[in-house]
Parts: sequence; C-alpha cells; structure tokens
Amino acid sequence: MPLLAATMLFPAAVMAKSLVFCSEASPDSFSPMLTTTGTTEDATRPVYNRLLQFEPGTTNLAPSLAESWEVSKEGNEVTLHLRKGVKWHSNENFTPTRDFSAADVVFTFERQMKPGHAYHKVSGGNYSVFNGFGFAELIQEVVAVDDQTVKFVLSRPSAPFLSNLATDFASIMSAEYANVMLAAGQPELIDQEPIGTGPFTFVDYRRNSTIRYRAFDGYWGQKPAIETLVFSINTDAAVRFSKLQANECQVIAYPNVADLPLIKANSDLKLLQKPGVNVGYLALNVDSDLLKDKRVRQALNMAIDKQRIVDNVYKGVGVAAKNLLPPTLWGYNDDVKDYPYNPDKAKALLADAGFADGFEIDLWVLPVQRPYNPDGRRMAEMMQSDLAQIGVRANLVSYEWADYLQRLRQGEHSMAQLGWTNINGDPDDFFMSLASCDAAVSGANRSKWCNEEFDSLIKSASRLSDRSEREKLYRKAQEVMHEDAPFILIAHAQISVATRANVTGYDIDLFSHHEFAHVDLRE
Repeated sequence: MPLLAATMLFPAAVMAKSLVFCSEASPDSFSPMLTTTGTTEDATRPVYNRLLQFEPGTTNLAPSLAESWEVSKEGNEVTLHLRKGVKWHSNENFTPTRDFSAADVVFTFERQMKPGHAYHKVSGGNYSVFNGFGFAELIQEVVAVDDQTVKFVLSRPSAPFLSNLATDFASIMSAEYANVMLAAGQPELIDQEPIGTGPFTFVDYRRNSTIRYRAFDGYWGQKPAIETLVFSINTDAAVRFSKLQANECQVIAYPNVADLPLIKANSDLKLLQKPGVNVGYLALNVDSDLLKDKRVRQALNMAIDKQRIVDNVYKGVGVAAKNLLPPTLWGYNDDVKDYPYNPDKAKALLADAGFADGFEIDLWVLPVQRPYNPDGRRMAEMMQSDLAQIGVRANLVSYEWADYLQRLRQGEHSMAQLGWTNINGDPDDFFMSLASCDAAVSGANRSKWCNEEFDSLIKSASRLSDRSEREKLYRKAQEVMHEDAPFILIAHAQISVATRANVTGYDIDLFSHHEFAHVDLRE
C-alpha cells in the first residue's frame, strides 16, 4: 500500500522506503542544548550523536562517538577515546573538510560553559540542562589531548557525569560548521539547520507542518532501512489517529487514552505501552507574592483532588504522584505521605496565611500533549473547579508551545503545568534539573524554589559512588521537598505509542524518545 503522505512529499523518481511519524508539536529549536523539551529532542535525534549512548531499554552505557572511556582514581578526570572516521553531514551552506574530532567536543561544551565564547549567547544562550546539572561549576576544563582523545577535568567526582554525557543536551556539534557560519555572519543557522554525525541528515522544516530527513550514506553505524523520514506535525491527537488509520502516518505520538481500545482492536495497528519514568506537575512559582508562603502551597496541594484527575484524564494509564521521582526509579521514598484531598483543611491553611477570602491567580495550561500529561486543558479545568472550592479563583491561560516555554524560563507564571521525563536513569536528573538552586537560576526549575538543605543533600549525593548512600540522601531530600511543597505533583504516566502493523524495529525508548534509526517497514 503506498504511503500517501510520503508520496506527496517526495517525487516518484527518488521514492524509496519512507516512514511518516505524526509528531505532537513543533520543535522550539534544532539545538538540544538550548531546550528541555522532548519535542526538540525527538526532532534532533535523527541528526546528532552523543559521546555515549544507553543500551536499548536500559540505563547501561555503551559506546557511540566515544569507543571507550576511563575515570581517574580520584574521580575528577574523565578521558574518552573517540571513534575514527566519523563523517559530518553537509548542506547548501557547508561542506565539511575533516572528520569528527576532539575539537568538536571542546566546542560543544565550551559554548555552554564559557560566557565569553563566541557562540555562548547565540540563539538566546539559555543552556537549561547544562546549568541545571551544575556543569558550569563541575566542569573546569575540556581538553583536546589529541584529535581522538578528549579529557574532562572536573572540580569534584560526579557519579552521574558519564550518564549525562549520553543525554541530548550533550549532542555533539561541528566546530567547523560553527566557524563557517560565524564568518558568514549567520551563527544562528547551526541551531536552525543542524549538521551532525547521526543516521539521518536534516533536509528542511516547515513550521507547524513537516520536518524532512534523508538517510545519511556516510553514517559510521548501520545505515537506516528507511531512506526518507518525515515528521508530520499535528497537535490534535484525533487527527494523528485518523492519519494512522489511513496509513498517512506509520507511527503516532501520544494517542488519546480514549482511543487505546480502538487501536488494540484494529489488526492493521499495533499499540506499544511501557511504564514511564516521568512526572506531571503544577509548578508553584515561589517568587510570586501569592505563593511565597509554604502554607499557601500546602493548601493548594490539599485542594486538588488528584485521584479524580488520574481517573478522568489519565484513564488507567497513570498513577497519582507524591514525589518528584517516579516509583520506577531507584531512590524513590515510598514513606512520604501524600497531601490528602481536604478542602476544609486547605481553607484553614489559607486563612492562617492571611488569605481567608482566597485570591485570584493565573493557571497556565499546557498547550500540547506530553508523555506525562495527555490532556492539559481537561486537567486545568478540573484544577480550576477544585481550587474554586477554597476560594482560589484560577484564570486559565495558555500560549503557543515555544512561547509557553520561553515565558516559563523568564518566570512570568504563577502556576504552570509541566512535567519531566528522566534522561539518564539517575535521580540526579529530576532533582538537579527541576529543583536545584542552579536550575532556579537557569530557568529549568519552574518553581524558582531554592532550598539550601535540599540543595546540599542532592549535591552531596552526586559526589558519592555508593548507591545505597546516595539513596539515603535522596530519600531525605524528598521529605524536605514534600514539606516545602514547591509543586503540586499530579501523576506518573504510562507511555503509549501506536504504529501500523507492518512497522518493525520500533520500540518505546526508556526515556520516551521516538527513535527511527533501526525502524523498517515490512512489504
């Protein structure tokens, strides 16, 4: 059966095996170092490689652009030996003259860590993950020992450091491409027309419509079976499902939970599901005059009927959250007692804090589906109704996705829906990225919460190699966070992806990425 969407996008003369992925939103950049969104990570993963990667379905590290690595006895130097013969992509503005080398690793990290670097402020210069992880303080130097060897000199040992090198913000960019674009007076093009070493080359992007890729003939790994890959951007899950049924898409992101039984019953389709390592939450901006008192934040937690949201929004594919960590990740503290749904006690706490008559506040609504939140609008309406019962009048506000994220980074919100999917199999990712003092400064910590006791606990844990000792500190950190209540933690969601029945080699990534390097289509 012909692939309708691919046929329209690619002339018959060059038609080869093609796959269309119905994506849920437009990327806010083509540079994963500049964003924290899974949408951008999905859109850049075909193009880029990282120094290390995770073995499929695990948190075990495997070679990628680095073939091997070692850590010094003191734990403060990490040396990686790079793969030889790795080719860069090209485009109409750039033809590479050399292979991947240590110089590209140095460029990728120095751009993020050095304020005086020529590229540091290009495209806004907000490196939320890098800064949220505290890398500006952790990495003292990145040294090109020779073309095939790079050394990271750290200020202290860091247990999650190697795992972090396998995450998207550490995708390696071409220093040569950056130099050419800087000389041409268009440095921002490296973040808009990406050049990488990955299995697919970027072809073009039509905002809110399509992204097109082509298999890279010079790829150092196994060449993809798919010759052309298309991201068809559709924010409406019903439209994505309709296109899947019509074979206009072969894989769709985030189907409506109400459609899951229909997918299961259709022999032309496959439903893939896996427990997610994620959390959906409402960030409470502690810089807001209304929310700076923890009694108010605790009251809001007691006002939300979380289980009703799980039952009506997640419909059996989510569980209520009481910690930032999901129960599927090590370090989870099950002894923490969740805030009970108790409007009367919530009213009393508000009165104690000086808000006996409640108050009016904006509640920002997630504008796109995410792995951790299948329906932000429905969830917000239920929250609005619950909050009204304690006198809190919530105005629902939303923006286009990229604008929403930018405004969040700038701290314009009071309460905002968001969430997180783990990127490295380590609790450090949730705590450092979402709740550390460093992340409060960088903008990744949407609650703007900075608690010195919590920060000391998580930073101490990151210095230890003994997992059991780290777990003790993380369990205490969760107790501190629970008491201070910078978030209303809603749910941990199961991940669902639907494909055509003839799609092979596709599986749900442990970290909820959509990967196509090994996907094929049966005839």
